Amino acid sequence: MRDACHGDYTGGLAEPEDTMQALSAVQYARLAHLAEAWTRRHLKAAKAEPHFNPRLAADALCFQPHALPDGRPGLLGALVTPVSLSLVLVPDDEAASPDAPQLTLVLPSGRYPFAWEPLVEESEGPRAEHDDGGPEAPSGCWRCGLLSDLSDLDSRQAASRLAQQLMERVMTPVEPAS
Repeated sequence: MRDACHGDYTGGLAEPEDTMQALSAVQYARLAHLAEAWTRRHLKAAKAEPHFNPRLAADALCFQPHALPDGRPGLLGALVTPVSLSLVLVPDDEAASPDAPQLTLVLPSGRYPFAWEPLVEESEGPRAEHDDGGPEAPSGCWRCGLLSDLSDLDSRQAASRLAQQLMERVMTPVEPAS
């Protein structure tokens, strides 16, 4: 996952005086658990979708640090699945589910509506399959669906390139109309 976008894309959020941050091993592990949690919760149903792409798998790509609206730290990036490409915001901690089911993020290219998507059943808990002392799997994430049909992609590498293009576009300010 670390080289999926040829390094960590942080250019869009970094202020000129800020230094770019690479993700930590713990953050990468949380993102791997995010992809695993999506697979456990959604893969069976996704296989029944007419646009299911068997050449793809759930991958958390191009993530970078981004604060949640309440100021807590989080990670923003792309979640590629066999059926969709979404912009995702993952809380860095395991606080309880959010108070409101939706939020809007203002990013350099515009406003994006996100909905909370639980990734583990309440009975599972965040450590259901990761009781090895490592980082907890996220209990959920904020998701903004952008593409709902990836059936024309021929490889995971093509999906990775698409995720990188998505993040570059989302994190680039829109030019004002002349």
